[in-house]
Amino acid sequence: MTDPEPPAHRHKWGAFRHRAFALYWLARLAANFSVNIVSVAVGWQVYDLTKNPLDLAMIGLVQFVPALALVLVTGAVADRYSRKLIMSLCMVGEAVCMVGLLLFTLSGSTDVRIVFLILLGFGIARAFIGPASASLAPNLVPAEDLANAIAWNSSAWQIATIVGPVVGGLLYGVAPEAPYGLAVGLVVLGTIALLMVRTPPQKILAGGANWETVIAGFRYVWKEKIVLGAISLDLFAVLLGGATALLPIYARDILEVGPWGLGMLRAAPAIGAISVATWLAFRPVRDHAGLILFGFVALFGLFTILFGISTLPWLSVIALIVMGGSDMVSVYVRETLIQVWTPDAVRGRVNAVNMVFIGASNELGEFRAGVSAAAFGAVAAVVVGGIGTVAIAAIWAKAFPALRHARHLDGRP
Repeated sequence: MTDPEPPAHRHKWGAFRHRAFALYWLARLAANFSVNIVSVAVGWQVYDLTKNPLDLAMIGLVQFVPALALVLVTGAVADRYSRKLIMSLCMVGEAVCMVGLLLFTLSGSTDVRIVFLILLGFGIARAFIGPASASLAPNLVPAEDLANAIAWNSSAWQIATIVGPVVGGLLYGVAPEAPYGLAVGLVVLGTIALLMVRTPPQKILAGGANWETVIAGFRYVWKEKIVLGAISLDLFAVLLGGATALLPIYARDILEVGPWGLGMLRAAPAIGAISVATWLAFRPVRDHAGLILFGFVALFGLFTILFGISTLPWLSVIALIVMGGSDMVSVYVRETLIQVWTPDAVRGRVNAVNMVFIGASNELGEFRAGVSAAAFGAVAAVVVGGIGTVAIAAIWAKAFPALRHARHLDGRP
């Protein structure tokens, strides 16, 4: 006889039955929408001013450095103080940085060092908002709705990642300052929605700060080999296979599709990702999670290679869609493992470690891609990165047998 469906899977909209989560979800949607609008506008603006792939690399690097430098602080802050308050203050800080980018654009300045300085401030805000935001969600829903909430959180991020770049590209084509103005308005609306969330209870880190409490997140990740394997697999796969930073080069010089086409290229991975995230919200992974994870990481690498060699816009978009859907499986597995298996008292510090891994795979991956493109060309940088991702999937499958044999995402064997 087949076992009855677990309670966590009975209600596909379970997380939205809780008003606090619904408001939090809307806040994240608005904030992520604004971030993606800014991301595509900044990339096009900087490359338009300098034509230098290394400057595209710097965009990612200056936003990653704060997360790495502050990793021992941001997680402890999220465990010691109200996560809702931290998230709200960081969103205000993001709005200030967006206003700075708007004023830079209106001034007509061509000194991109100003842009990098503003993005450094943006990176500081994101360094603190990451652990607080990720750790807040489990405080807003009961345990039986947590996996559902994680899937819908991923959907909110991906919706913003689909629509945001398209809107950013279109608005930049109309007027360079337009995307920044809209981004400011959206993050303000998101902050208002977040402030309407009733502050939930959380286990506050007691006592003074010491070395043991600060490194607790690292100790947990190192102890849980399945979590370590999943996080590090995503780190190196995206670090090598990520091609986002080079999309302005593909849009302008290889595919010749202009700012609107850049928006479509930026949105394509998210189209695949949100399709998979929505599927997972209704039909979550229930068995053979480890094998599924490794299979989709390898698929991500293969389609990265296809994108790298493509000179046809439609084929490039299809490759990016498959890449986004494949990456979403990794995101879903990793985030579910972390949130379900991590005690609330240390969740902020564990999520701070996770944010560094995510930042390294994304922002540092963009830096890697930009440097490689400057040295060997954009096509070679993408293709070699895709080959490296396939190799990483094979190596990690051998190095982390516990992850390869993992079947369920709720801690069951």
